[in-house]
Amino acid sequence: MTQANRLQELCESQGQSPWLDNLRRGWITSGELEHWVERGVRGITSNPSIFQKAIEKSSDYDDEFGDAIGGGESVEDAYWQLVTSDIRSALKILRPVHDASDGVDGFVSIEVAPAIARDTAATTASARQLHETIDQPNLFVKIPGTSEGIPAIQQMVSEGRNINITLLFGLERYGQVIDAYLTGLETYDGDLSKVVSVASFFVSRVDTEVDRRLEAIGTEAALALRGKAAVANAQLAYQLYLERFSGERWDALVARGARVQRPLWASTSTKNPDYIDTLYVDTLIGPNTVNTMPEATLDAFDDHGTLARTVDADPDAARRVIDDLAEAGVDMADVTNVLEREGVSTFEKSYDELLGALEGKAAELQSGGRS
Repeated sequence: MTQANRLQELCESQGQSPWLDNLRRGWITSGELEHWVERGVRGITSNPSIFQKAIEKSSDYDDEFGDAIGGGESVEDAYWQLVTSDIRSALKILRPVHDASDGVDGFVSIEVAPAIARDTAATTASARQLHETIDQPNLFVKIPGTSEGIPAIQQMVSEGRNINITLLFGLERYGQVIDAYLTGLETYDGDLSKVVSVASFFVSRVDTEVDRRLEAIGTEAALALRGKAAVANAQLAYQLYLERFSGERWDALVARGARVQRPLWASTSTKNPDYIDTLYVDTLIGPNTVNTMPEATLDAFDDHGTLARTVDADPDAARRVIDDLAEAGVDMADVTNVLEREGVSTFEKSYDELLGALEGKAAELQSGGRS
Protein backbone atom coordinates (compact mmCIF):
# COMPACT_ATOMS: atom_id res chain seq x y z
CA MET A 1 0.00 0.00 0.00
CA THR A 2 1.36 3.42 -1.01
CA GLN A 3 2.15 5.75 1.88
CA ALA A 4 -0.06 8.83 2.00
CA ASN A 5 1.57 12.15 1.12
CA ARG A 6 1.15 15.31 3.19
CA LEU A 7 -1.89 16.51 1.23
CA GLN A 8 -3.65 13.22 1.84
CA GLU A 9 -2.57 13.16 5.49
CA LEU A 10 -3.90 16.69 5.93
CA CYS A 11 -7.38 15.33 5.30
CA GLU A 12 -7.02 11.88 6.84
CA SER A 13 -5.31 12.82 10.11
CA GLN A 14 -6.27 16.47 10.60
CA GLY A 15 -9.73 16.75 9.04
CA GLN A 16 -8.76 19.58 6.69
CA SER A 17 -9.46 19.31 2.97
CA PRO A 18 -6.83 20.66 0.57
CA TRP A 19 -8.42 22.31 -2.47
CA LEU A 20 -6.85 23.77 -5.59
CA ASP A 21 -7.31 27.49 -6.11
CA ASN A 22 -6.96 27.49 -9.88
CA LEU A 23 -8.61 26.10 -13.00
CA ARG A 24 -7.64 26.16 -16.64
CA ARG A 25 -8.72 24.16 -19.66
CA GLY A 26 -5.25 22.83 -20.42
CA TRP A 27 -5.24 21.02 -17.06
CA ILE A 28 -8.56 19.39 -17.89
CA THR A 29 -7.58 18.21 -21.37
CA SER A 30 -4.05 17.10 -20.41
CA GLY A 31 -5.02 15.05 -17.37
CA GLU A 32 -3.19 17.40 -15.00
CA LEU A 33 -6.33 18.07 -12.98
CA GLU A 34 -6.91 14.36 -12.49
CA HIS A 35 -3.30 14.08 -11.30
CA TRP A 36 -3.95 16.77 -8.67
CA VAL A 37 -6.95 14.80 -7.46
CA GLU A 38 -4.83 11.66 -7.24
CA ARG A 39 -2.32 13.59 -5.12
CA GLY A 40 -5.02 14.57 -2.65
CA VAL A 41 -6.83 17.67 -3.93
CA ARG A 42 -10.46 17.42 -2.87
CA GLY A 43 -12.05 20.48 -4.45
CA ILE A 44 -11.49 23.43 -6.78
CA THR A 45 -12.12 27.14 -6.42
CA SER A 46 -12.17 29.69 -9.22
CA ASN A 47 -12.80 33.40 -9.51
CA PRO A 48 -12.84 36.07 -12.24
CA SER A 49 -9.09 36.72 -11.87
CA ILE A 50 -8.32 33.03 -12.37
CA PHE A 51 -10.44 32.84 -15.52
CA GLN A 52 -8.93 36.08 -16.82
CA LYS A 53 -5.45 34.55 -16.69
CA ALA A 54 -6.62 31.20 -18.07
CA ILE A 55 -8.47 32.62 -21.08
CA GLU A 56 -6.20 35.55 -21.97
CA LYS A 57 -2.93 33.63 -21.73
CA SER A 58 -4.01 30.52 -23.65
CA SER A 59 -5.29 29.59 -27.09
CA ASP A 60 -7.21 26.67 -25.57
CA TYR A 61 -10.46 28.65 -25.67
CA ASP A 62 -10.20 30.18 -29.15
CA ASP A 63 -12.18 27.59 -31.09
CA GLU A 64 -15.12 27.47 -28.69
CA PHE A 65 -15.12 31.26 -28.36
CA GLY A 66 -15.04 31.67 -32.14
CA ASP A 67 -17.92 29.23 -32.58
CA ALA A 68 -19.99 31.08 -29.98
CA ILE A 69 -19.34 34.48 -31.56
CA GLY A 70 -19.95 33.06 -35.03
CA GLY A 71 -23.26 31.69 -33.78
CA GLY A 72 -24.41 35.14 -32.72
CA GLU A 73 -23.60 35.02 -28.99
CA SER A 74 -22.62 38.24 -27.25
CA VAL A 75 -19.08 38.44 -25.89
CA GLU A 76 -20.31 38.21 -22.30
CA ASP A 77 -22.56 35.23 -23.06
CA ALA A 78 -19.65 33.56 -24.86
CA TYR A 79 -17.47 34.13 -21.79
CA TRP A 80 -19.99 32.39 -19.54
CA GLN A 81 -20.17 29.54 -22.04
CA LEU A 82 -16.40 29.08 -21.79
CA VAL A 83 -16.48 29.21 -18.00
CA THR A 84 -19.40 26.84 -17.53
CA SER A 85 -17.78 24.41 -19.97
CA ASP A 86 -14.65 24.28 -17.78
CA ILE A 87 -16.73 24.02 -14.62
CA ARG A 88 -18.76 21.10 -16.02
CA SER A 89 -15.60 19.22 -16.98
CA ALA A 90 -14.05 19.82 -13.56
CA LEU A 91 -17.25 18.74 -11.83
CA LYS A 92 -17.09 15.42 -13.66
CA ILE A 93 -13.48 14.87 -12.58
CA LEU A 94 -14.26 15.72 -8.93
CA ARG A 95 -17.55 13.81 -8.76
CA PRO A 96 -15.96 10.57 -7.46
CA VAL A 97 -14.47 12.56 -4.55
CA HIS A 98 -17.89 14.04 -3.87
CA ASP A 99 -19.58 10.64 -3.84
CA ALA A 100 -16.87 8.95 -1.75
CA SER A 101 -16.98 11.73 0.86
CA ASP A 102 -20.77 11.56 1.24
CA GLY A 103 -21.08 15.01 -0.30
CA VAL A 104 -18.55 16.76 1.94
CA ASP A 105 -15.88 17.39 -0.72
CA GLY A 106 -15.46 17.17 -4.48
CA PHE A 107 -16.89 20.65 -5.07
CA VAL A 108 -16.05 23.06 -7.87
CA SER A 109 -16.87 26.74 -7.35
CA ILE A 110 -18.08 29.29 -9.89
CA GLU A 111 -18.62 32.93 -8.93
CA VAL A 112 -21.46 35.27 -9.84
CA ALA A 113 -20.42 38.27 -11.94
CA PRO A 114 -18.44 40.76 -9.81
CA ALA A 115 -20.43 43.73 -11.09
CA ILE A 116 -23.49 42.58 -9.13
CA ALA A 117 -21.72 42.13 -5.77
CA ARG A 118 -23.62 45.14 -4.39
CA ASP A 119 -26.99 44.11 -5.86
CA THR A 120 -28.92 41.62 -3.71
CA ALA A 121 -31.65 40.82 -6.24
CA ALA A 122 -29.23 40.36 -9.14
CA THR A 123 -26.91 38.19 -7.04
CA THR A 124 -29.81 35.99 -5.94
CA ALA A 125 -31.10 35.60 -9.49
CA SER A 126 -27.64 34.88 -10.90
CA ALA A 127 -26.79 32.29 -8.24
CA ARG A 128 -30.09 30.54 -8.83
CA GLN A 129 -29.58 30.56 -12.60
CA LEU A 130 -26.07 29.13 -12.34
CA HIS A 131 -27.30 26.31 -10.11
CA GLU A 132 -30.19 25.52 -12.42
CA THR A 133 -28.11 25.74 -15.60
CA ILE A 134 -25.20 23.58 -14.45
CA ASP A 135 -27.38 21.39 -12.20
CA GLN A 136 -24.75 19.20 -10.52
CA PRO A 137 -24.71 18.22 -6.84
CA ASN A 138 -21.02 19.12 -6.40
CA LEU A 139 -21.37 22.69 -7.67
CA PHE A 140 -20.73 25.62 -5.36
CA VAL A 141 -21.88 29.05 -6.50
CA LYS A 142 -19.76 31.77 -4.92
CA ILE A 143 -21.53 34.79 -3.47
CA PRO A 144 -19.42 37.67 -2.09
CA GLY A 145 -19.88 38.19 1.64
CA THR A 146 -20.82 41.85 1.26
CA SER A 147 -23.69 43.40 3.21
CA GLU A 148 -25.78 43.12 0.04
CA GLY A 149 -24.74 39.49 -0.37
CA ILE A 150 -26.03 38.40 3.06
CA PRO A 151 -29.74 38.26 2.07
CA ALA A 152 -28.82 36.40 -1.14
CA ILE A 153 -26.87 33.84 0.88
CA GLN A 154 -29.81 33.29 3.20
CA GLN A 155 -32.21 32.95 0.27
CA MET A 156 -30.06 30.44 -1.58
CA VAL A 157 -29.64 28.28 1.53
CA SER A 158 -33.39 28.46 2.17
CA GLU A 159 -33.82 26.97 -1.32
CA GLY A 160 -31.42 24.14 -0.51
CA ARG A 161 -28.64 25.38 -2.79
CA ASN A 162 -24.94 24.85 -2.08
CA ILE A 163 -23.13 28.15 -1.59
CA ASN A 164 -19.50 29.24 -1.15
CA ILE A 165 -19.41 32.63 0.55
CA THR A 166 -16.32 34.48 -0.65
CA LEU A 167 -14.32 37.62 0.15
CA LEU A 168 -14.65 37.37 3.92
CA PHE A 169 -12.12 39.35 5.95
CA GLY A 170 -13.72 40.53 9.19
CA LEU A 171 -15.21 38.72 12.17
CA GLU A 172 -18.36 40.86 12.25
CA ARG A 173 -19.21 40.06 8.64
CA TYR A 174 -18.38 36.39 9.19
CA GLY A 175 -20.86 36.32 12.07
CA GLN A 176 -23.52 37.71 9.73
CA VAL A 177 -22.72 35.01 7.18
CA ILE A 178 -23.08 32.26 9.78
CA ASP A 179 -26.42 33.68 10.87
CA ALA A 180 -27.61 33.83 7.25
CA TYR A 181 -26.66 30.17 6.83
CA LEU A 182 -28.44 29.10 10.01
CA THR A 183 -31.56 31.13 9.19
CA GLY A 184 -31.59 29.71 5.67
CA LEU A 185 -31.41 26.17 7.05
CA GLU A 186 -34.22 26.90 9.49
CA THR A 187 -36.37 28.12 6.59
CA TYR A 188 -35.64 25.27 4.21
CA ASP A 189 -38.25 22.53 4.39
CA GLY A 190 -36.21 19.90 2.54
CA ASP A 191 -33.45 17.46 3.52
CA LEU A 192 -30.88 19.54 5.39
CA SER A 193 -28.22 16.87 4.96
CA LYS A 194 -28.09 17.78 1.26
CA VAL A 195 -27.25 21.44 1.92
CA VAL A 196 -23.52 22.15 1.98
CA SER A 197 -21.70 25.45 2.39
CA VAL A 198 -18.26 26.90 3.04
CA ALA A 199 -17.32 30.37 4.23
CA SER A 200 -14.15 31.57 2.50
CA PHE A 201 -12.05 33.66 4.86
CA PHE A 202 -9.23 35.47 3.04
CA VAL A 203 -5.91 35.36 4.84
CA SER A 204 -2.70 36.69 3.28
CA ARG A 205 -4.25 39.94 2.08
CA VAL A 206 -4.80 40.86 5.74
CA ASP A 207 -1.06 40.75 6.40
CA THR A 208 -0.34 42.74 3.23
CA GLU A 209 -2.59 45.59 4.39
CA VAL A 210 -1.72 45.43 8.09
CA ASP A 211 2.03 45.21 7.46
CA ARG A 212 1.78 48.30 5.26
CA ARG A 213 0.13 50.18 8.12
CA LEU A 214 2.61 48.88 10.69
CA GLU A 215 5.53 50.00 8.57
CA ALA A 216 3.96 53.45 8.24
CA ILE A 217 3.66 53.64 12.04
CA GLY A 218 7.29 52.58 12.25
CA THR A 219 7.70 52.02 15.98
CA GLU A 220 9.61 49.02 17.26
CA ALA A 221 6.44 47.60 18.80
CA ALA A 222 4.54 48.03 15.54
CA LEU A 223 7.23 46.46 13.38
CA ALA A 224 7.39 43.45 15.71
CA LEU A 225 3.77 42.66 14.80
CA ARG A 226 4.37 42.24 11.07
CA GLY A 227 3.23 38.91 9.69
CA LYS A 228 1.00 38.09 12.66
CA ALA A 229 -2.37 39.73 11.94
CA ALA A 230 -3.67 37.41 9.23
CA VAL A 231 -3.17 34.19 11.17
CA ALA A 232 -4.58 35.66 14.39
CA ASN A 233 -7.61 36.99 12.53
CA ALA A 234 -8.30 33.60 10.91
CA GLN A 235 -7.74 31.72 14.17
CA LEU A 236 -10.33 33.95 15.86
CA ALA A 237 -12.69 33.26 12.97
CA TYR A 238 -12.34 29.57 13.79
CA GLN A 239 -13.23 30.34 17.41
CA LEU A 240 -16.37 32.07 16.17
CA TYR A 241 -17.17 29.02 14.05
CA LEU A 242 -16.84 26.73 17.08
CA GLU A 243 -19.04 29.02 19.16
CA ARG A 244 -21.82 29.46 16.63
CA PHE A 245 -22.01 25.84 15.51
CA SER A 246 -22.91 24.65 18.99
CA GLY A 247 -25.73 25.19 21.45
CA GLU A 248 -29.51 24.81 21.25
CA ARG A 249 -30.05 26.55 17.93
CA TRP A 250 -27.46 24.43 16.15
CA ASP A 251 -28.52 21.23 17.94
CA ALA A 252 -32.06 21.69 16.60
CA LEU A 253 -30.70 21.88 13.06
CA VAL A 254 -28.41 18.89 13.57
CA ALA A 255 -31.50 16.90 14.59
CA ARG A 256 -32.83 17.68 11.11
CA GLY A 257 -29.60 16.52 9.46
CA ALA A 258 -27.78 19.84 9.06
CA ARG A 259 -24.07 20.03 8.28
CA VAL A 260 -21.70 22.68 9.57
CA GLN A 261 -20.65 25.45 7.23
CA ARG A 262 -16.92 24.78 7.08
CA PRO A 263 -14.45 27.66 7.25
CA LEU A 264 -12.38 27.79 4.08
CA TRP A 265 -9.00 29.54 4.19
CA ALA A 266 -8.45 31.39 0.92
CA SER A 267 -5.65 33.62 -0.35
CA THR A 268 -3.15 31.36 1.38
CA SER A 269 -0.13 31.82 -0.85
CA THR A 270 2.57 33.79 0.93
CA LYS A 271 2.93 37.24 -0.66
CA ASN A 272 5.92 38.39 1.42
CA PRO A 273 9.11 36.48 0.51
CA ASP A 274 10.38 37.02 4.05
CA TYR A 275 7.66 34.67 5.34
CA ILE A 276 7.75 30.88 5.04
CA ASP A 277 5.89 29.69 1.96
CA THR A 278 3.54 27.46 3.98
CA LEU A 279 2.78 30.06 6.68
CA TYR A 280 -0.94 30.26 5.95
CA VAL A 281 -1.35 26.49 5.82
CA ASP A 282 0.78 25.33 8.75
CA THR A 283 -0.89 27.72 11.20
CA LEU A 284 -4.53 27.09 10.23
CA ILE A 285 -4.93 23.32 10.35
CA GLY A 286 -7.95 21.90 12.13
CA PRO A 287 -11.02 19.70 11.73
CA ASN A 288 -13.93 20.67 9.50
CA THR A 289 -11.89 23.19 7.54
CA VAL A 290 -10.73 23.67 3.95
CA ASN A 291 -7.57 25.32 2.67
CA THR A 292 -7.68 26.27 -1.01
CA MET A 293 -4.17 26.79 -2.37
CA PRO A 294 -2.58 27.66 -5.70
CA GLU A 295 -0.45 24.90 -7.11
CA ALA A 296 2.86 26.32 -5.82
CA THR A 297 1.56 26.34 -2.24
CA LEU A 298 0.16 22.82 -2.60
CA ASP A 299 3.57 21.66 -3.82
CA ALA A 300 5.32 23.48 -0.98
CA PHE A 301 3.09 21.99 1.70
CA ASP A 302 3.38 18.52 0.20
CA ASP A 303 7.15 18.91 0.31
CA HIS A 304 7.74 20.45 3.76
CA GLY A 305 4.46 21.45 5.41
CA THR A 306 3.81 20.82 9.09
CA LEU A 307 1.05 18.34 9.94
CA ALA A 308 -0.42 19.37 13.30
CA ARG A 309 -3.64 20.83 14.65
CA THR A 310 -2.78 24.51 14.95
CA VAL A 311 -5.87 26.59 14.19
CA ASP A 312 -7.08 26.54 17.80
CA ALA A 313 -3.85 25.69 19.62
CA ASP A 314 -3.67 29.07 21.38
CA PRO A 315 -6.67 31.34 20.84
CA ASP A 316 -5.58 33.59 23.70
CA ALA A 317 -2.36 34.36 21.83
CA ALA A 318 -4.42 35.27 18.75
CA ARG A 319 -6.51 37.65 20.84
CA ARG A 320 -3.36 39.24 22.23
CA VAL A 321 -2.10 39.91 18.72
CA ILE A 322 -5.32 41.73 17.81
CA ASP A 323 -5.17 43.70 21.07
CA ASP A 324 -1.52 44.61 20.42
CA LEU A 325 -2.40 45.76 16.90
CA ALA A 326 -5.08 48.05 18.30
CA GLU A 327 -2.61 49.43 20.83
CA ALA A 328 -0.11 50.05 18.03
CA GLY A 329 -2.73 52.04 16.11
CA VAL A 330 -4.09 49.51 13.61
CA ASP A 331 -7.90 49.51 13.33
CA MET A 332 -8.74 45.96 12.23
CA ALA A 333 -12.35 46.87 11.45
CA ASP A 334 -11.11 49.48 9.00
CA VAL A 335 -8.57 47.04 7.58
CA THR A 336 -11.20 44.42 6.82
CA ASN A 337 -13.64 46.98 5.38
CA VAL A 338 -10.95 48.27 3.04
CA LEU A 339 -10.03 44.75 1.98
CA GLU A 340 -13.64 43.85 1.23
CA ARG A 341 -14.03 46.91 -1.01
CA GLU A 342 -10.71 46.22 -2.73
CA GLY A 343 -11.56 42.55 -3.21
CA VAL A 344 -14.81 43.33 -5.00
CA SER A 345 -13.06 46.00 -7.07
CA THR A 346 -10.18 43.69 -8.04
CA PHE A 347 -12.50 40.95 -9.28
CA GLU A 348 -14.63 43.48 -11.15
CA LYS A 349 -11.51 44.91 -12.80
CA SER A 350 -10.36 41.43 -13.87
CA TYR A 351 -13.80 40.69 -15.28
CA ASP A 352 -13.95 43.99 -17.20
CA GLU A 353 -10.42 43.56 -18.55
CA LEU A 354 -11.20 40.05 -19.71
CA LEU A 355 -14.39 41.13 -21.46
CA GLY A 356 -12.42 43.93 -23.12
CA ALA A 357 -9.81 41.47 -24.36
CA LEU A 358 -12.56 39.18 -25.64
CA GLU A 359 -14.21 42.09 -27.43
CA GLY A 360 -10.94 42.61 -29.28
CA LYS A 361 -10.65 38.92 -30.08
CA ALA A 362 -14.25 38.85 -31.32
CA ALA A 363 -13.59 41.80 -33.63
CA GLU A 364 -10.53 40.02 -35.00
CA LEU A 365 -12.47 36.82 -35.59
CA GLN A 366 -15.34 38.65 -37.27
CA SER A 367 -12.91 40.44 -39.59
CA GLY A 368 -11.48 37.14 -40.76
CA GLY A 369 -8.56 36.84 -38.36
CA ARG A 370 -9.45 33.33 -37.24
CA SER A 371 -7.16 30.71 -38.73
